[in-house]
Amino acid sequence: MCRNIRTLFNFDPPVNAEEIRAASLQFVRKITGFNKPSKANETSFLAAVDEVAEISSRLLSSLKTDAPSRNREDVAAKLAERSRYRDAAIERSR
Repeated sequence: MCRNIRTLFNFDPPVNAEEIRAASLQFVRKITGFNKPSKANETSFLAAVDEVAEISSRLLSSLKTDAPSRNREDVAAKLAERSRYRDAAIERSR
């Protein structure tokens, strides 16, 4: 569930609202334990996602760094390689 939460700071091009919302949704899912909330909890769940997304957006826009921006494709390739390595290790252990 939590694997979809990725670092969003210092990328070129910068993170967009959709990516922030997706990470916020994953965060709220993780802390509530709900993949999809019941109708009784849906309003509170979605409000929490909106609030986390808003706060995250403010945080990301306020952060400063002297480090060069990271390239999304390079980071994605590294994550894919790590995933292949992990999956191969799991297969070897079976």
